[in-house]
Amino acid sequence: MQGAVTTEDRMTTTHHGGAAMLPATRVPTVTACLVTHDRPHYVKTCLESLREQTVGSDAFDIIVVDSCSRPEVSEQLAAMVAPLPNARLLRVDRPGASAARNMGAAASEADFIAYLDDDALAMPDWIEQIQRVAASRHPWPGVLAGRVLPVWEQPLPDWWPESLRGVLSIIEWEGAGEFRTPQVPAGLEPYGVNMIVQRQPLLEMGGFADRLGRFGRLLLSDEDVQVGWRLQDRGFSAWYDSSIVVRHQIQAGRMRPEWLLDRLYWQGASTVATRRILGSPEQVWRELPRRLAVELVTLPAGLLPRRSTSLLGLRWRLEYARGFTRMALMGEQKKRSLPARVLRALLRRDGEPIIPTLDIGARADEAREPRR
Repeated sequence: MQGAVTTEDRMTTTHHGGAAMLPATRVPTVTACLVTHDRPHYVKTCLESLREQTVGSDAFDIIVVDSCSRPEVSEQLAAMVAPLPNARLLRVDRPGASAARNMGAAASEADFIAYLDDDALAMPDWIEQIQRVAASRHPWPGVLAGRVLPVWEQPLPDWWPESLRGVLSIIEWEGAGEFRTPQVPAGLEPYGVNMIVQRQPLLEMGGFADRLGRFGRLLLSDEDVQVGWRLQDRGFSAWYDSSIVVRHQIQAGRMRPEWLLDRLYWQGASTVATRRILGSPEQVWRELPRRLAVELVTLPAGLLPRRSTSLLGLRWRLEYARGFTRMALMGEQKKRSLPARVLRALLRRDGEPIIPTLDIGARADEAREPRR
């Protein structure tokens, strides 16, 4: 259910540099979209935060996308969504957050689709600030993002590196500016936990890359970053504004060295995938020698038990380098030379690739297997 839009508001748009030029007087319509898989307890609190929005329920709509949840969880989700006059529940049987986000975008009719994770809590003025910031930019941004403040289920351990708070999807910087410019801190990126995308351009470029996205224990990510940079490269603004705020419930299960190391491994792999998908494979090859050198230098630290908190500064760099180098090299055609065959053999465990193929079905099968 969207706010009223007049005939004048629907006047034909023009274009400049790939970005839609829209009437300055019109408040953009917004769909809030959350994706979930077997986590009804988080969905409940997320929906409660959306119910308390200052703009009222008739000013925006909500789409909940059930991504392959168990039947009993699907029933719980249906019971949660039914009482909300502006909400509806969809289900996608293809695993992965990207496929679910794309379904939400296709089902919406709003100008913007505002993504938040099921474990996120929207501040009461979240929709209000999205509409205000979008309407104040001419033309409307292709992507908006804002602060992500932590709600700790368990205190952050003392051993956790301060520089790695971001891997928990936390953004605390206050300010506003264009991503990938000096207006914002270096390395600041849009996170899907609080990411608002102009819907039509998103659909026109094919949506989120469903070859990526987290599923189960597979943490291949950066599909949200790719959307931001692809739209920005097409001439749309990718704008950050810290007045757009959600709170992110940081799961206690992530406060373990094993999770952190896994997360950094997959971040290294995701960096390679992102650069390739964005059409910059040369960046991978320029960085590969440095990552191989880091892996070689830090290799002894990898002998420590994964649950140990010792030498984490070396060990997370080792894991990132491993993920990077293996994704970079496993994606190449098999070479017939003996050195290449030896190298590929070293990149396998028990005869299986360390990095699975970028096929969502293969990734889903691996994710369902029990951890040994």
